[in-house]
Amino acid sequence: MSAPGRPKGEYRRAQQEGAPVSAPLPAAVPERGLARWLPRLCLWVPLLVLAIFFALPMLGIAWRSLIEDGSGQPGLGNYLALADMPGIWRAARNSMLLGAAVTAITVTLGFIVAYGLERCAMPGKRIIATLLQLPVIAPSLVLGLGLIFLLGRNGLVGKMLGIRPDIYGFWGLMLADILYALPQAILIIRVALRQSDARQYEAAEVLGAGGWRQFLDITLPGARYGLLSAAFVVFTVTITDFGNAVVIGGDFSVLATEIYNQVSGQMKFGMGAVVGILLLLPAALAVWIERGTARRQARMGGESAIPPSAAWLPARDVPVFAISALAAACVALVVGIVVFSSFMRLWPYRMTFTLRHYALDMTGAYESLWTSVWISAAAAGLGVALLFMLTFAIRRRPGPLASLAALLSAMPVAVPGLVLGLSYALAFNSATMPWGALYGTAVPIILCNLIHFHTQGYAAMMTGMRKVPGSLEDAVAVLGGGTLRVLRDVYLPWLRATLVSVGLFLFMSAMVTLSAVIFLVTPSLPLAAVTVMRLDEAGLTSQAAAFSTCIMAIVATIALLTRMLARPDSRMA
Repeated sequence: MSAPGRPKGEYRRAQQEGAPVSAPLPAAVPERGLARWLPRLCLWVPLLVLAIFFALPMLGIAWRSLIEDGSGQPGLGNYLALADMPGIWRAARNSMLLGAAVTAITVTLGFIVAYGLERCAMPGKRIIATLLQLPVIAPSLVLGLGLIFLLGRNGLVGKMLGIRPDIYGFWGLMLADILYALPQAILIIRVALRQSDARQYEAAEVLGAGGWRQFLDITLPGARYGLLSAAFVVFTVTITDFGNAVVIGGDFSVLATEIYNQVSGQMKFGMGAVVGILLLLPAALAVWIERGTARRQARMGGESAIPPSAAWLPARDVPVFAISALAAACVALVVGIVVFSSFMRLWPYRMTFTLRHYALDMTGAYESLWTSVWISAAAAGLGVALLFMLTFAIRRRPGPLASLAALLSAMPVAVPGLVLGLSYALAFNSATMPWGALYGTAVPIILCNLIHFHTQGYAAMMTGMRKVPGSLEDAVAVLGGGTLRVLRDVYLPWLRATLVSVGLFLFMSAMVTLSAVIFLVTPSLPLAAVTVMRLDEAGLTSQAAAFSTCIMAIVATIALLTRMLARPDSRMA
């Protein structure tokens, strides 16, 4: 006999957890008012946000691509005009070539480094892993700036060797994108390598298989889906990157810069929308394939798997350590040279310490820094609240609407930031629609940042939500607690670390993103990452380096503070 007022499934779980079953359990107190409608609100509010601020703008950019710039009439004129614009097709070919080259090199290098961190007994693993994560706290164009300071016409290497190297173009952009995408590739491949089982290697040793044979027959097949997933992520990041392309791309045009030129340079919004869709198609395809490979990789792992232990093998570990240390040193050098040059009087000719490059008050640059801080904090706070509501509702009230919300939550990751930002500019810059009043305010920027990184935050929040034990919910229900008590006493304490981590991710991403907000900034509402680009465009590279250093310092400080808050409670372990 099940307890009155209690679902049979929950009662069965209580039996499995060891609850007494000789007598009926107490009935839960009937919920009224807000508590009764809370699960529905938790589903409907995020669902409406996704529909209004993601689905509608994306439909809007598709419709705008059909509005001809000259006549203002709907038709296929913008698409037909592509045939007479060889520059766009050249940019598309350049993007594909760059994406293929960066993907091949980054995935190979990322596998070596990930293998060293997970499977080798090499020293300095924590230092190497930390240095390789430096690009995460910096705007993407920082890597392009660092390469210019090192290898540009007036770079440090050229001055030391008495030459004037030309880093602008394909080779400089390829190097910048490799360093930019490497941390993501390493993270994905490390997760794949962690899912191997040590018992497979022990069985192989019993059968007489050597280390090289084990690598070919166990390690590579086990990580194949992780490698594919990393490849598609790197490819997507490369072809959609705007920061490095605008700083170091030179005459090597890509689709991201072509969208910017069509909209900001020539005010051709219809053609910009067409190029945006042209960029969206390969990015969406790559993300769709990556999601499939990631699911296959997840199914290969098991909770009972025993991670392999790393034994010292000099023939393997020494070269892997050398490559890993060199990769970490390159990342640290490129990012560090930006910080170092910001304190030099005239790079690289007068190498004396100065703080004059930080005197940016007269240009209003620091106003954009503090604007970015509070906008990023708002995006993080709103994002954490909406993501928590959505995942809580999906867990508590599964059904067609929950499935629709989950589907919409998985889609923003396939949209490049430049395309999403353009869709917001087209949607909110309207004199006829009521939401046109929001254009030029912080609201579109906050929501654009939230939607841009929504999928990653949703995945992290959903992972944490699945780990909340159902037995705790049952215990609160047995004691007469309703939905509000379950939220207060179970979900919020258990998910404290997840909430802080997701908030940190959203804050860091909003602080350093450039592509998603480039079309939304106004003179009265500047943002830090865009200010760095403007300073570099004006030839004030040292000032751009100083401002980038300020951004990195703030992001790193916030990251350290929130990491301390995100430490799991020992009672939750």
